This record gives sequence, structure tokens and C-alpha cells, in this order.
Amino acid sequence: MYHPRMRQMTLPSFVRGPLAGLGYALLWLLLWPTAEPYWMLPFGLRFGVLLLAPLRYWPWLLGGELIATGLIDVHLHIPLGWIGFAAGDLPQPLVVAICLWLLRRTNLKASLRDPEDVSRLLLSVAFTVLAATAADAVLLALLHSSPSSNMLLDMLGQDLLANYVGVLLMTPPLILLFRARPTRQALRALSMDGLLVMLPSLVILLALAEQAGPQREFARVLSLAPVLFFAFRHGWRGASLSMLVSSLGMAMVDRLMIHADPTASAHLFLAVAGTGALMLGSATDALRRSSARVAEQNVHLGAVNRRLDHLARQLRDAARGNLQAEEDLRRHMAAELHDELGQNLTAIQTHVKLAQSRLQQAGLEDTGAAINGILGHMRRALHQLLDDLRPAVLDEFGLMRALDEGPIRDLLATARMAYHTDLRGEPRLLEEDIRTAIYRLAQESATNAVKHAQASEFRLRLRIGERQGVALALLDIRDDGIGLPERVSGEGRGLQGMRDRVTSLGGLFRLRAGHGGVHLRVLLRSNTPNREPGRSKQAN
Repeated sequence: MYHPRMRQMTLPSFVRGPLAGLGYALLWLLLWPTAEPYWMLPFGLRFGVLLLAPLRYWPWLLGGELIATGLIDVHLHIPLGWIGFAAGDLPQPLVVAICLWLLRRTNLKASLRDPEDVSRLLLSVAFTVLAATAADAVLLALLHSSPSSNMLLDMLGQDLLANYVGVLLMTPPLILLFRARPTRQALRALSMDGLLVMLPSLVILLALAEQAGPQREFARVLSLAPVLFFAFRHGWRGASLSMLVSSLGMAMVDRLMIHADPTASAHLFLAVAGTGALMLGSATDALRRSSARVAEQNVHLGAVNRRLDHLARQLRDAARGNLQAEEDLRRHMAAELHDELGQNLTAIQTHVKLAQSRLQQAGLEDTGAAINGILGHMRRALHQLLDDLRPAVLDEFGLMRALDEGPIRDLLATARMAYHTDLRGEPRLLEEDIRTAIYRLAQESATNAVKHAQASEFRLRLRIGERQGVALALLDIRDDGIGLPERVSGEGRGLQGMRDRVTSLGGLFRLRAGHGGVHLRVLLRSNTPNREPGRSKQAN
């Protein structure tokens, strides 16, 4: 809701316009004594103010400049008259205003944030300076009946360089003051570097300027060295301020100590060095912003990666929990089948044996033999089912003996495949689910080799050890068969189950199948660090 006191805090537009014109006129009067043949700061003030000010203030600003120019003409006792004033002082401000109006309609921004903005602004400065210089040339040709070509070229070159240097020195500080004010920390750093770098360089400039010959020119070059330093350290803000201070120092040396007007080469060097310093400072700022964005993105990506790692650990823990629950269920089912179904089969066989004499008397011996055969088949099937649910050999013999002497060897021997094992390490370093996974992987690989590989030998190598207190198991299985058929293509249910089992334990699964056989490498690590390092021994 609008508050009446807010109206008192903001000046109306019909007051702000005249105040802006008055302030601009005062600045114009203050800068006019600094005008030199190759150094026109008032032109830079005009360009910067019209670039930054809203269009509705332009009549007040141009009016204030014309009043200030008229006062200067009166003070210098220049009898121009109204026609001379209109022909001599009015065209250049109008040309600059028209050029900036056109450029602002093409989306010219008062910004030095990026190198593209600096390039666009410098091109706009060059266009405006050329237009103003061309207008001065036309007026010079009209006011003088026969101006010499040398004089005309000298005056145009002088105006061109002076106006460009003026804009180069005045516009960036105005943008800094009204559009891109530095923070307190940046101001503190600028002030400290000004005392430590800029002040000593000005002292050296004064000391060398008293010398004659090449030392004086070396002093000019040396005075612009801090500009590069400030451009690297503080960006375009530091470059613009240091360039203004250095140019003022050179002007004071020329006026107060040498008592000579500066040469065109000196200000041409200033224009070129200042342009490069602004570009360099803007590029430095852009690089720092890019580095800051990259750092922020790295921090964000680091947080995202930590979150993903946390989620991955949760998924692995959930998968491992599911695997452990499945093994517990298998163990429970195996125990129930062994206790219930196994005992019942034993009881049936006992009753059949007790009834054998009666069956013989009744002439039913074949029936008894058939019943015993069925019971034997059921017992073997039950034994195979129990072994699939929970390998009894793993509980009875341990991992190493189960791999070396258990059903895997029997299976491969039945298929007439040579079985070579190389087992080293202490299985007790591993958790129970990892030991079970290793046996399951070996069992499934042997089954696949018998069914699909057409191999003559099967090699299994297992290494168990410790690294930085964490138990590791490396399982290497290979055969010399024909590889996997296309119908399973490495992604059958058995292989996919092996891959899922390894993934749920947080391990690495690598399978390579080709005409040289199947090669499987699995790396598993214990989630619980081993508290008794140095226990790793070769298993018996």
C-alpha cells in the first residue's frame, strides 16, 4: 500500500531533470580547464553521461552543457554571437546525442562486464568519435573559405584522438560509479593496492620525468605498467581507475615539470594501452566469474555425488539384505525338508523292509522293489534339492575344501573335464554371504561350462587377502570351450543372477566370452573391516 511519506523521499521528475542538468554543467565547468590538444575529458564526460542517463533527462543535460559552454566563451572573451555559438558549440553535442540515441536503440548497454560488452562499447565510441570529427570537419570547411589540407588533417586527427582518449578515461569510471559499484572489500583492496603500487609508480614517474632523453619516455611507459597490474588483479574497474590516475599523473608532469604540451605519440600510446587494459580487465573478470561458477557447480556436483553414493549404499544394503534373507529362507527350507520329508522317506523305507516278508508271501516282491526304487529316486532328488537350496558341503567342509573336493569336481569329472584349482587365503576373513556367493558363482560357472562350453578343462583361482584392513576376494574362472551360445548371449538367467548377486554385495563383475572360452573375474570386498590384520594365511 502506498505510504504518504514515500512521496517526500523521492523528488518529482520536473525537479530531478533540472538538478541533473545543473550538476552536469558544474562538472563540465570543472573539467574544461583540463582540456588539451590530445586530451578532451569533457567529451568523455558528455558521452558517458548521455550513455547512462534516461532519455527524458537529455534536454536538461544538453541545455546545461550549452549554458556551461556559453559561460566559458564569455569568460574567454570570445565574441561569437548567437550564430557563431550555434555553429561552433551546438553541432557536436547534437551529433553525439543522435549517435548515442541510435546506438541505444540497437541495444547498446552501459556495461563492461564481458569482453563482448567492452568490444561493443569501444566500437560505439569509435563510431561516435568519427561522426563528431566529421561534423567538425564540415563546420571547419564552411567557416573557413580555403583551409589548407595539412591544417585540416592535423585538426581532425587531434580531435579524433582527444575525443577517444577522453571517452576512454571518463566513461568507465562513470559506469563504475552509477552501474557497477564495487563492494567494500573490493574498495579496500583497490585502496591498498593504490598505496602499494600506484603511489610508488607515480613517484618513479616524477623522478624520471626530470631527466632528459630516453628516461622521460621510459617514465611514460613505466607509468602504464600498474594499469596492467590492476587489470589482472581488479578487472576492468581497476584498469579504468588506474588508467585515469596514470594519465592525470602524466598530464601533471607535462604541465608542471616539463612545461610542454604532450605529444600525439604519448596519447596515442595511452589510447592503445588503455583499450587493451580494458579488454584485459574485462576478460579477467569473465574468467573469474567462470571459475566461480565452475567451483559452485563442482560443489553442487560433489553434493549430488555424495547423495548418489549414499543412495547407492542404501540400495546395496537393501540388495544385500534381500540376498541374506533369501539365503536364510533357503537354509530354513532345506532344514524343514530334511527333517520332515527326509524322515518320512526313511520311515517309509523302514516299513517297506518290515513288510518285505509279507509281500513275498503274497507274491508282491516286484511291488516292494518298485517302491524301494521310487524311494531311492526321491531321496536322490531330495538330496539334489537340498544341495541347491543350501550346499551342505559348504557347511561341512568350508569354502576351500568345498571348491576343491566337493560336488563341483564330481560334476566336472562326470563331464570328463579337467578341473584345476589354485586357492589361497583365509576364508574366515570374509563374511558368510560372501563365502556363499563365491561358491554359488563357481557352481553356476561349472554348470554353464558343462552345458554349453564343450570345454576340456575348467580352471578356478581364488585369492583372499587384506588391504588397509579390508578383506578382499578375487575369483578368476575360465574354460577353454567355445564360449556362450547366442541364445543366452551373456545375459541368461543364470549369468544375470550371478551379476545381480555380485552387484548386491558391492563387487565388480567382469565377463568375457569368445572362441577362446569364457573368462569370469569377480572382486568382492567385506563391508566390515577386519579387526585382526595379519591373519591371512594359505588355507590347507
